[in-house]
Amino acid sequence: MIDLYTWQTPNGRKVSIGLEEFGLDYETHPVNIGKDEQFAPDFLAISPNNKIPAIVDRDTGTSLMESGAILLYLADKTGMLMPGDAKGRWKVMEWLMMQMGSVGPMLGQTHHFARFNEGKAPYAEERFLNETKRIYGVLNKRLGETKYLAGDDYTIADIATWPWISRYEWHRIDWADFPDLKRWYAGIAARPAVQKGYDVPNKVQDIPVPE
Repeated sequence: MIDLYTWQTPNGRKVSIGLEEFGLDYETHPVNIGKDEQFAPDFLAISPNNKIPAIVDRDTGTSLMESGAILLYLADKTGMLMPGDAKGRWKVMEWLMMQMGSVGPMLGQTHHFARFNEGKAPYAEERFLNETKRIYGVLNKRLGETKYLAGDDYTIADIATWPWISRYEWHRIDWADFPDLKRWYAGIAARPAVQKGYDVPNKVQDIPVPE
């Protein structure tokens, strides 16, 4: 059994979707970041960086913060959604690190400046909206070459990236410019495990799907 500490953000949804895809039993513990519950001492004992998500694996006593590390741990625990060969594993690592280092941080800044603080910092808005479009272009190019980010198979690299793209309505992009990314996004949105994990810990809205 996995204890999942989370909230309905892209990083939180990575792990709830992952748990559903892995088919693991888990218990959800909502951490309302709007009420600063991530600073509670009990949560900080699990996640010293005061960020969601975090997990505790009751089977092993392992506790982990950081969504990318959690997905790697769960893939190792189950032997799923990660290739067995070294070449394939490193390709997953490459695109997982792309998400951790670029997709999440840059799109997160777009949310901060262009969604929640529009008009306060025009330079920052322009910079991060342009970077968001650049990242969309990188992903679209890759997905014009392969079915999924790391190749022919669905992996934790896709699970990590998809929840950030699910906030495309905040990114001011034209899907006509990114047809291969749109194909990938819609296909993953249709997966039952993704639909279930998206609503953890609470349902906020239906998954947006571009026309």
